[in-house]
Amino acid sequence: MKRGRLRVLLGAAPGVGKTYEMLEEGRRLQGDGRDVVIAVVETHGRAATAAQTAGLPEVPRRTVMHRGVELTEMDLDAVLERRPSLALVDELAHTNAPGSRHEKRWQDVDDLLAAGIDVITTVNVQHIESLNDVVQKITGVEQRETVPDAVVRGADQIEVVDLAPASLRDRLAAGHVYPAERIDAALSNYFRLGNLTALRELALLWLADEVDSALKTYRAEHGIEGAWQARERVVVTLTGGPEGETLLRRGARIAARSAGGELLAVHVTSQDGLRQAAPGALAAQRALVESLGGTYHQVVGDDVARTLVEFARSVNASQLVVGVSRRGRLAAALTGPGIGATVIRESGDIDVHIVTHAAAGGRFALPRLTGGALSLKRRVLGFVVAVTGGPLLSWLLFATSSDESITSDVLAYQLLVVIVALVGGIWPALFAAVLSGFTLDFLFVDPLFTVTIDDPAHALSLVLYVVIAILVSYIVDQAARRARAARRALAESELLATVAGSILRGESAVPALVSRTREAFGMAGVRLVDASGDVLATDGEPLRGDAAVAIPVGAGRATLELHGGDLDAAERRLLDVIVAQLGAAIEHTDLTETAREAGILAETDYVRTALLSAVSHDLRRPLAAAVASVGGLRATDVRLSESDRAELLATADESLHTLTALVTDLLDVSRVQAGVLAVSLAPVDAADVVLAAVDELGLGPDSVELALDPDLPAVSADPVLLQRVLVNVLANAARHSPAGTRVRVATSRLAGTAEIRVVDHGPGVEPDRRSDMFAPFQRFGDTDNSTGLGLGLALSKGFAEGMGGTLTPEDTPGGGLTMVIALPVASPEAVAP
Repeated sequence: MKRGRLRVLLGAAPGVGKTYEMLEEGRRLQGDGRDVVIAVVETHGRAATAAQTAGLPEVPRRTVMHRGVELTEMDLDAVLERRPSLALVDELAHTNAPGSRHEKRWQDVDDLLAAGIDVITTVNVQHIESLNDVVQKITGVEQRETVPDAVVRGADQIEVVDLAPASLRDRLAAGHVYPAERIDAALSNYFRLGNLTALRELALLWLADEVDSALKTYRAEHGIEGAWQARERVVVTLTGGPEGETLLRRGARIAARSAGGELLAVHVTSQDGLRQAAPGALAAQRALVESLGGTYHQVVGDDVARTLVEFARSVNASQLVVGVSRRGRLAAALTGPGIGATVIRESGDIDVHIVTHAAAGGRFALPRLTGGALSLKRRVLGFVVAVTGGPLLSWLLFATSSDESITSDVLAYQLLVVIVALVGGIWPALFAAVLSGFTLDFLFVDPLFTVTIDDPAHALSLVLYVVIAILVSYIVDQAARRARAARRALAESELLATVAGSILRGESAVPALVSRTREAFGMAGVRLVDASGDVLATDGEPLRGDAAVAIPVGAGRATLELHGGDLDAAERRLLDVIVAQLGAAIEHTDLTETAREAGILAETDYVRTALLSAVSHDLRRPLAAAVASVGGLRATDVRLSESDRAELLATADESLHTLTALVTDLLDVSRVQAGVLAVSLAPVDAADVVLAAVDELGLGPDSVELALDPDLPAVSADPVLLQRVLVNVLANAARHSPAGTRVRVATSRLAGTAEIRVVDHGPGVEPDRRSDMFAPFQRFGDTDNSTGLGLGLALSKGFAEGMGGTLTPEDTPGGGLTMVIALPVASPEAVAP
C-alpha cells in the first residue's frame, strides 16, 4: 500500500494562524473533490477558527476518563475505518490521554500515513525536540510536549505559517488569540516582542536548514558536484596566526550582507611546520567564530590549498576568505606560489577574497634611505649571478663560435650585464662588465687567448661595450633608488594619514600614536612619559637604560622616549610631525576631561537651580500656609470659634504633612544619587503591597482593576520602598487616565523574575522622551504644582534599582503607558520559615 503524504504547517508561536490555514486548505481541497475529514481540531474558543470547520465532516472524538476528569481525544480507529483521502490533525506534539493506543499524537499520524491516508498537521517551533532547550532559554517556559525532529523532517512538505511579531501582538491584544483575562499576562511574558522575534527567526532558520538538507540530498542523488549558491556560505581559512581575527571579522561582514548568510571557519592540520598553529590562538579564534554566529571546522590534508577548496565545495560555499601570505618575496620566489594563488586557481566558481592584514609583514615600517639603493642580499646575489653566469655563458658561446658570431657574442654578454644590473645594482654590473670585456678579448678577439687587440675597431667596440654596460647599471641603480624613495614617501603619507586620523579617536589616540611610532621606525620599544614620570602609554619591550631618542611633547608636558636604534635626519623630521600630533592628542584628552567635568558641574548646577526653584515655590506654599495657620491660632486680638480653630489646625497639619513629604522626597533623591540608599530586602508578597498602595491612595473599584496572580511566589524587595514605588506609579497612572477608565494592576512571573504591571490608557509618552521621565524635577507638562516636585518617577526608578529590580515603560496596546516593575523572585531558602 502506498504511504500517505504528510504536510506540516510550522508556526513560531500560538496564534499565528496554523489551524486556520489547515482548515482553509482542507476546504479548498474538498472543493477540488478530495474526501477531507477533520480528525481533530483545537479551536481554543477562537470564533474565526471555529467558523472554518463549517462544511467539513468531522470524525467524533472518543471520551477518556482520567482521574475523574473527562478528556476527549482523536478516535484513531474511527478515522482508519472511515479511510478518508485527507485527514486534518491539529497539534502534532500533543500527548494522548492514558489508555490511548499511542502515547503521542504524532504516532497516531504515523498510523494514518501507513494506511495510505494523507495528513495535514500543525506544530509550533517550541515543540520540536532539538529546539526545546533553546526555546526555554528564550522564553523561560519549559515545553513538556515535544515531537522528534525526524518526524517533522520526514514530512513531504513543510510550510512556515508566518506572521510578524507586532501583528501577532496586535491580534493578541484584540482578543483574537486568548480570552481577555489572559491577554496582559501573555503580552508581558511569552508574547514579548523580543521573544516572538527570536522564535520567528528560529522557525525560519530551522526550515532553511531543512531546505538545505533536501538540496544536498537532491544533489547527491543526481550526481551534481558544482556549487549551487542558494545561500551565501562564507568559508574563512585559519592558520592559527595573528591574522585570524581580521579574516573572521571580514568573513562575518561578507556573510552579513545577504540574508541568511552563513559563516564557517576551517583550519587544515598538516605536517608542515610553517603552518603549525598555537593551540591557544586557535582556541581564541574558535571562540570568536562562535560569538560571530559561525561554526568552526578542523580538517586534515597534506595539500592545504586543495583541502580548503574540497572543504568549501563539500559545504556548498559561495565565498572563500584567505589571508595574504606571511612569507617574504624571496621565500615566495624560491618556494613557488603560495596557498592563496593555488586556491584561486583551483576554486572554480567559488569567489576567493585575498585579505591583507598587519601580519603580512611589517607594512607600517618605513623603508630606510641610508646605504645602497638595493639591499645587501640583492648585491651579493648580483655578484653570484655574475660569477656563475659569466663562465657558463662563455663556455656556451665558445662551443658554438664562428668568425661571424662576434656580434651575437657581444650582445649575449651585454644581456648578462643587464640581468646582473637588475638583480644586484651598479657594482655587480660593473664587475660583470669588466669581466665580460676581458673574456671577449681573451676568447673571441684576435689574437685569441691573449688580452691584446690588433684591430683598433675592436678596441673601440670593447670600450663602447663597457661604457654601455656602465650606463645600464647606473640607470638600473637610479631607478631602484627612486623606487625606494617613492615607497618611503608612500609609507610616510600613510603613516601621517593614520596619525591624523588617530586624533579623531579621542582617548585612544595617544596609545595608537605610540604604537604606530614603534612600528614605523622599527624600534624595540616606545613610551610616553609625563612631566611627573608617570607612563602615559607604552608599546614594545620595556625601556632598558637611557632612551636612544627622547623628544619633549607639548611644551614639556611629556616626553616621547624611543629605544632600539638611531634615527637619520629624514626620520627625525617625520618624528617631529608625530610629536606635534601627540601634543595635540594630549591636549584633546585634557580638553575632553575638562568638558566631562564641566558637564558634571552643569548637571549639578541644573539640579541646584531646580532645587532652588522648588524651594522657592513648591516648598514655600505649604510652609506659608502652615505659618499663617499657626499665626492665626496664636493671635490674641482675634477671638476664634471652635470651628475656625479646628480649620486652622487642619490647614497647619495638612501643610506640615505636605512639607514633610516634599523634604523626604528631596532627601531620598539625594541619597539615591549619592548611592547611599538603605535597602532591607526580604521575601514580600507582591499582592499585599499592591493592596496597601491602593488603600493609601484611596482608589476604589471604579478606578483600579486588579489582576493578581494567586500563584505568584514571594519577591525579594524592601516592602516600604516597594510600596513607595507603587504609590508613585499608581498616582501618575490615575492622574493621566481618561475619565471613565480604570488603571489595571497585574502581576505575573517570567522565569526567575516577577513583574507588577500598572496599565493606563492615557496619552502615553513618546519613545524618544521616555528617558527624560526619570530625571528629577520633571513634570512633562503637568502644571499642577500640588502634585509635588517632579521627583516621583526618579525616586521610583532609584528605589526599584536599589532593590535589584527595574522600572521600565512600555506602550499599552490600544494607547496609553504601561509601567513594568520587575523584581527577582525570592529564593526558597529565604521564604522558608
